[in-house]
Amino acid sequence: MSLRAAVSAHDALDGARTAIAAGGSDSARLDAELLLAHALGVTRERLLIDRDLVVTGEAVRRFQSHVRRRSVDREPVAYIVGRRAFRRLELTVDARVLVPRPETELLVEIGCELDRGARVLDCCTGSGAVALALKDERDDLRVSGSDLSDAALTVARANAERLGLDVTWQRADLLDGLAGSFAAILANPPYVPTSVIATLEPEVARHEPALALDGGKDGLELIRRLVAQAARADIKLLAIEHGGEGQADAVADLCDEAGFSAIDRRRDLAGHERVIVARPVM
Repeated sequence: MSLRAAVSAHDALDGARTAIAAGGSDSARLDAELLLAHALGVTRERLLIDRDLVVTGEAVRRFQSHVRRRSVDREPVAYIVGRRAFRRLELTVDARVLVPRPETELLVEIGCELDRGARVLDCCTGSGAVALALKDERDDLRVSGSDLSDAALTVARANAERLGLDVTWQRADLLDGLAGSFAAILANPPYVPTSVIATLEPEVARHEPALALDGGKDGLELIRRLVAQAARADIKLLAIEHGGEGQADAVADLCDEAGFSAIDRRRDLAGHERVIVARPVM
């Protein structure tokens, strides 16, 4: 995409949509609008209603760079603009963490069902999305977030500070090394089989952190460990996000074999099995 020294926002969007679509994005219109709004420092709503907006000066160069990163490099829009909406929050995100996805909101909904004052862990917290959204919606809960990645925890802590949400952060390998006990564990662990990662869309394979994606040979390596660790802990609920119908049976079986009962399968907004909820025998 090439822009003159000054061009209307409408014309800039048309050129960007064409370039981004040619690069392989199936959301080229939305991508272009978000990138131009960011380059201009305005809201997307302002971009759409103000017909007199002009792209000029430094904004031209910023927008060209944004479009190149999206269309050629296939970098996620969230990384380019540095933020992503999740539930009621806007989170800061970059290549140190996964881009929060709508299906992961299901973990927050499950957490909102917990008893008042419960102590809950968001395991493999990444950007802190689940922990922060849960604290935002259920301030009575005592929420912690853990991750093996120091870089991810840096992002999560910064989000918590910016949003003013009181969440405790710990570095841990799943449940190993955690301080304290929890009534509930919510987890979105890596669950992509190692051999599959390279075949994913470029936004994921090229840009998102492998540590947060790689679930080992069968995709269940970390889930298997997490279920075994949780079975030895004094918890009332374990909720694990997994890779849809292809893994639901396997994760449910792992929970059953570990001695959990009342195993419940939850579906995301698209109707796909997405989370296994397991409770111990009481």
